Amino acid sequence: MLSVAAYIVSITACNNNSRPENNGAPRQDTTLKLPDGFSATVVADSVGRLRHIAINTNGEVYAKLSALKDGNGIYLLSDTDKNGSLDKAVGFGDYPGTGIAINNGYLYSASNSGVMRYKLNEKQEVNISDTPEVIVEGLVDKGRDNSKSIAIDGQDNLYVTVGSYSDACRQEGSGMGIAGCPLLDSVAGVWKFKTDKLHQHYSDGVRYATGIKNAVGIVWNDKTNSLFATQHGRGKFDDKFPQYYTAKQSAELPAETIYELHQGSDAGWPFIYYDQFQKKQIVAPEYGGDGKKESTGKFQDPAIAFPAHLAPDDLLFYTGDMFPAKYKNGAFIAFHGQSTALKQGYLVAFVPFKDGKPSGPWEIFADNFAGEDLNNPKGPIQHRPTGLAQAPDGSLYVADDLKGTIFRIAYSGKK
Repeated sequence: MLSVAAYIVSITACNNNSRPENNGAPRQDTTLKLPDGFSATVVADSVGRLRHIAINTNGEVYAKLSALKDGNGIYLLSDTDKNGSLDKAVGFGDYPGTGIAINNGYLYSASNSGVMRYKLNEKQEVNISDTPEVIVEGLVDKGRDNSKSIAIDGQDNLYVTVGSYSDACRQEGSGMGIAGCPLLDSVAGVWKFKTDKLHQHYSDGVRYATGIKNAVGIVWNDKTNSLFATQHGRGKFDDKFPQYYTAKQSAELPAETIYELHQGSDAGWPFIYYDQFQKKQIVAPEYGGDGKKESTGKFQDPAIAFPAHLAPDDLLFYTGDMFPAKYKNGAFIAFHGQSTALKQGYLVAFVPFKDGKPSGPWEIFADNFAGEDLNNPKGPIQHRPTGLAQAPDGSLYVADDLKGTIFRIAYSGKK
């Protein structure tokens, strides 16, 4: 992590003002497949390797990048001529990362090893010359599954995800798992810190939840007063355990999941995985499983299970009034990958909620970001959803990390 002195230099030097590629009127997008009454427009293009996004009360978008663009890891995107297109981009923050959030007059932004915050002015904008405060530092970053996603509750607690760089916590040179998996002390979980205490480390925080291999989507739900997080499941089974799993089973397992987390929650990685076909927790083969042996541990079941390898990268509970009533308080999920078994992926899904619990099966809400028939692909994938944000008017913004595109999805049909 950079020192505060380094930030002073970088923030001042990287005050870049530019225009996103799409600087005219917002462009109607006809490639996305949406439910009746919904439409999509492209409000920004070529922003960079977009991850999560946050929208202030003025409708301006703060976009976090996983790779620097022109030396910047964050862009403030504004619609200066009020025509619906984000025509001005101001860059700052010389560190890549994923998490970004607005809370109580501050912009919180994550690097791959910590969290900073910037004071917002009366326009809900960052003063670029200000030095960010370092809130959390020293989190594990080994270059794999290293994104730090963030959420903030109503009690000034900051939740930060730390993914595991190990797929199954195996012993070196062996296919078997390490007893107790000591990696859980610093990865594969969610840590809780305070929003306003500077230079916090692991020892200053609390391991809020564990056994989650890599949670990229995370959000505090005010309706349930609890934390929800997506999980990227582990990789292949058949490479090390062909006696138990076929290549087809490796493509279909384990489920991608969403957990409702509370203090002390344990989702069970690396000891178990969730099998969406059997609807059971199954012991991982590294820890004595055979694809059928059920877990006897006290691990938490997911709130929702999806097909394998879809890579859920963001999660949003919809609280706006623009969309029909069925979407109120339901969950949107951005999937960054694809299920080769189902030939589905690169989509935004929706799960209805009632009284704080899923009330129906998941469904595809926005599809064809890939721009390709995944059953018979003929060219490169066009877009991969990575970030979600709700605008003040109730529209849904979706960020893409391939072309740096931001889509605005709105509803104008009958309610």
